[in-house]
Amino acid sequence: MNFRIEKDQIGEWNIPQNVFYGINTKRAQVNFDLGSKGVNLKLIYEIALIKKAAALVNKQLKQLTEDKANSIIRASEEVIEGKFDHEFIVSAFQGGAGTSTNMNVNEVIANRAIEILGGIKGDYDVVHPLNDVNMSQSTNDVYPTALRIAAIHLLRKLSNSLAELQEALQGKENEFSDVLKLGRTELMDALPMMLGQEFGAYAKAIERDRWRVYKVEERLRQINLGGTAIGTGVNASHKYIFMVTDAIQELTGLGLARSDYPMDITQNNDVFVEVSGLLKACSTNLLKLSNDLRLLSSGPKGGFGEIELPQMQAGSTIMPGKVNPVIPEMIGQVAMRVMANDYAITMAASSGQLELNAFMPLIAECLLESLELLDKGVTIFREKCIEGIKANKEKCQETLEKSAALAAALVHHLGYEKAGYIARKALSEEKTIKDIIMEEKIFSNSRIDEILNPFEVTKPGIPGFLGVPGK
Repeated sequence: MNFRIEKDQIGEWNIPQNVFYGINTKRAQVNFDLGSKGVNLKLIYEIALIKKAAALVNKQLKQLTEDKANSIIRASEEVIEGKFDHEFIVSAFQGGAGTSTNMNVNEVIANRAIEILGGIKGDYDVVHPLNDVNMSQSTNDVYPTALRIAAIHLLRKLSNSLAELQEALQGKENEFSDVLKLGRTELMDALPMMLGQEFGAYAKAIERDRWRVYKVEERLRQINLGGTAIGTGVNASHKYIFMVTDAIQELTGLGLARSDYPMDITQNNDVFVEVSGLLKACSTNLLKLSNDLRLLSSGPKGGFGEIELPQMQAGSTIMPGKVNPVIPEMIGQVAMRVMANDYAITMAASSGQLELNAFMPLIAECLLESLELLDKGVTIFREKCIEGIKANKEKCQETLEKSAALAAALVHHLGYEKAGYIARKALSEEKTIKDIIMEEKIFSNSRIDEILNPFEVTKPGIPGFLGVPGK
């Protein structure tokens, strides 16, 4: 293998001649050799997009020659297209506030630009990673801007996925609007309800999540690009600062705006905590929903058995015929991971000091992972679980009749004590509420049916209770 010798302020290193990264990247790979995942490629692509925007502006300002700028622009586009994914070798968990990631991108783009211009990789007199690719920039304005752009794109995807989940749940609300079942509080028999109402409540929770995720994008639109190291704009011209924001707006198609106080954006990361907090709220609802579905579908003979989930795969290597609720289990674990990521983001954001937060790589990794997991997880959950759920009407009716829940319909007519007596007698004698009322001859048969029919359905999925019409 042929090598080229690259030098930095610490020393020199033999770099394989065929690779596009350089000495800074290699040092970071060795220093942070955790055997863990690499930097999220979506972050890499957005950093490359910023390099393209900077080169376009610096060409207009005549800070870069046309040939040099065009080679950087083309190399940046190739990175965005994924042609150099294998060249990004730095661990996601790194010291230096993201400098290693920024340098990895700078070196790959520089060496590809050199190659485009007919030079040999490592000849930084042709195109320099810092002097040219990183011109008018710092990791501290490039990295958070790239993270904000990547997060906005993923938030939009997640918002759409949640909207589709909401619609699927509303579909089940209507489909099951005529399925009468037992409602439970604290896992104990409570009151009659419609199965459709159960799914309607799930849909409302996801509706709130969708709206929160959609709206929080606004918090991410302010960027500190042009603020360079600490937000003061040193090493970036006044014209560049305004022009690069316009350029990145045009390239991304997003409503990004230059912060009126870039130093704030550079050192404070509470916005990422806010976004993560809403992802945690979403995960809370998803975990609750997944747990409910596992309970309602438990059995098929020894549990609730009120709904049937789509059967996705064999559930045991030793118990023939067993099928587990693997999709709800999957989304439950996704939710737990997002909650754990939220704690990490909170700790990282609060650990910043003075003009910079050194722990942004952890924030970036956790936030982007949470967004990707939720988007993919919600889609799988909808397609492979929610849309295929079936109601077990017979089991719902049987369980309701065996319970004393219908005794609640008697309170208005007989009072709490008398209704309680009937409920206890029904349970002890393993009879229905209707059986006991008929034995006690409290009401006529026609009156019994009227009282014990607690729902007057006036609209699919929105039934009234105890004879009160739905509103």
